[in-house]
Amino acid sequence: MLDPQARALIDLMIEKGVPPTHTMTPAQARAFYRDRRGFTQPDPPAMAEVRDLQAGAVPLRLYRPHASEEALPVLLYLHGGGWTIGDLDTHDVLCRQLAREAGCAVVAVDYRMGPEHRFPAAVDDCVEAFRWLLSQAADLHLDPRRTAVGGDSAGGNLAAALCLVQRDAGQPLPGFQLLVYPATDMRAVAPSHTTNGQGYMLTNDSIAWYRGNYIADAAQWTDWRASPLLAASHAGLPPALVLTAGYDPLRDEGLQYANVLSAAGVPTQYVCFERQIHGFITMSRVIEEAHTAVALCGGALRRAWGA
Repeated sequence: MLDPQARALIDLMIEKGVPPTHTMTPAQARAFYRDRRGFTQPDPPAMAEVRDLQAGAVPLRLYRPHASEEALPVLLYLHGGGWTIGDLDTHDVLCRQLAREAGCAVVAVDYRMGPEHRFPAAVDDCVEAFRWLLSQAADLHLDPRRTAVGGDSAGGNLAAALCLVQRDAGQPLPGFQLLVYPATDMRAVAPSHTTNGQGYMLTNDSIAWYRGNYIADAAQWTDWRASPLLAASHAGLPPALVLTAGYDPLRDEGLQYANVLSAAGVPTQYVCFERQIHGFITMSRVIEEAHTAVALCGGALRRAWGA
């Protein structure tokens, strides 16, 4: 059964005639996503510090929950939005919530997006941001030994790809990966794309629109930087929490990724919020289980860092 609060949100969007994402231009979809976030997102929790930074050409935003010079553990967070929409502001509340729940600093990444900047620009920006963060950890009062990378949807895809890039390059890995309903297979062939492809906010039409904005050539769908599930090996990757939603077209991709990580010997936790829809973790003003999901993520990060 679909969560009644999720059902009420879907019904309200239908009643109000909210246009499907794939019927908009990227500019329209970005503005719509940014402007409507206040309806589903709670008021932003207070932080001791919120500061904009720059990793080369990549804009970042640093959150510190406590007024302290202590070297905090840090989560590099990559926002969702189909590699086309979303920014530092659309995920500002979630980053604050995660900082508070995990007792860590969060650094959000404003990576380049399609269709203006095609694959693999977003992957490259996220990798650059992580390497910059490690190099600047001391100056930012962050602990480079206690790091994590995370993201929701497209951001989960990028977080998984970042870990694979770092491993294959022999570069330092994050200590943990937090993958919230991640896209892991650009072919979109998992069964949940059929069972959940219409009627639950994220649709097959919108997925095709997002993918087309990000990747111009279908031959690149099987590149593991685009489809982390298809990497030749998942051995040696950081421990993970993979979180999915039962009424999400991406549900089975998340489960498949958790399974390949486990099969490769990577300590992996998997939790499916069976009654939820894609995108719910940012909707805690109207969906109560979003608070539960954020708390679950915060607890997993604390345990990963031995806190």
